Amino acid sequence: MYAASSSVSAPPRPLRPRPADSGPYLDPGARPAAPALGAGRPRRVPGLGTQPLSGRLDLSGPQGAQLRTAIASVHRICPEFAPVQVLRRSGRSVLLVGTTGRSTAVAKCLLDHSPVWTERIRHEIAAYRSFVRHRPPVRVPRLIAADPDNCTLVIERMPGRVAALQRHPAEAPPRADIRMALGAVCRLNAWRPPAGTFDAPLDYAARISRYHELGLLTDRDMGDLQKLVHGIAHTSGRQGMGQFCHGDALLSNILLSPAGPVLVDWEHAGWYLPGYDLATLWSVLGDAPVARRQISQIAQSAGPASRDAFLVNLMLVLTREIRTYETAVQRSMHDTAPAAPGTAHPGAAPSGEEQRLLLRRLHDDCQLARRAVRAAVGTR
Repeated sequence: MYAASSSVSAPPRPLRPRPADSGPYLDPGARPAAPALGAGRPRRVPGLGTQPLSGRLDLSGPQGAQLRTAIASVHRICPEFAPVQVLRRSGRSVLLVGTTGRSTAVAKCLLDHSPVWTERIRHEIAAYRSFVRHRPPVRVPRLIAADPDNCTLVIERMPGRVAALQRHPAEAPPRADIRMALGAVCRLNAWRPPAGTFDAPLDYAARISRYHELGLLTDRDMGDLQKLVHGIAHTSGRQGMGQFCHGDALLSNILLSPAGPVLVDWEHAGWYLPGYDLATLWSVLGDAPVARRQISQIAQSAGPASRDAFLVNLMLVLTREIRTYETAVQRSMHDTAPAAPGTAHPGAAPSGEEQRLLLRRLHDDCQLARRAVRAAVGTR
């Protein structure tokens, strides 16, 4: 992906002086943890594959008309699909659970056919089609049918429970769940699908510039990130630095089952700087310091170039999350207009005091990442 060079100007330097037996860089250390965003034990709920099929579809009114249109799109490519219930619905898409013969399936139909969402579901369809020919080292739903022109996708319904219902879990999931999810992500990141199968969904230079123009990154932030990206390219070369990533490796996109984790929602899959999926997981595990420390160790284990790539990814991911939730707060204060195209969907978004605490934690995390970026620039 980047121009080549063979050496690094200086050895990596930690974020701050520390004794030899301390944790890895990017460890908040004595920073006080933000208050928990919820109380009590996390509730274990069934996942996409274990919820019972029950109830009936309400096809009356304007929303019913949308459902009828979506079902008609599914029937054009999968006539045997019998819809049973709505699994999830948003302003841009609907997920229907139904049966196909003696098995169950999930149909995803786009409701908002604006260019950004159309491109995403077509990208996801292309990913599932590629998995038919080139199986990844993680479990993924089997493709049943797809129509990229009508933005409709039908996949098998996988057993398992969602690793976390919220984008940012209110409490840390069990360590065993985090361990399974992290293991699946690492196996995926080590995979190298055939050349030309996937592209690079993220233009790093453009994203850094856009966040700077929006006032989300300072002049120094932009300069530091540009230096790291340039240094990564200079050190690693065009062919050696890309890593295949899921692109949205949230716990809410991972199903856990006895047969192993299942990754779903492949809208953003492709080649990134190393550590993009790790940065995504790090950003949502604010109440799991042990897991964050392990992620940091994995990110720096391959050397300074991988460490710097992880830091670039982390700054961009955290900035995106801050923008997403600040936009959600502003929307809730004024009206219920849909999010602007390109804004990440926050999932089961918190509200009120939980929203405020989450934003405070994200800003604290961003300051931590900013200091680590500046320390890394000092080693270049």
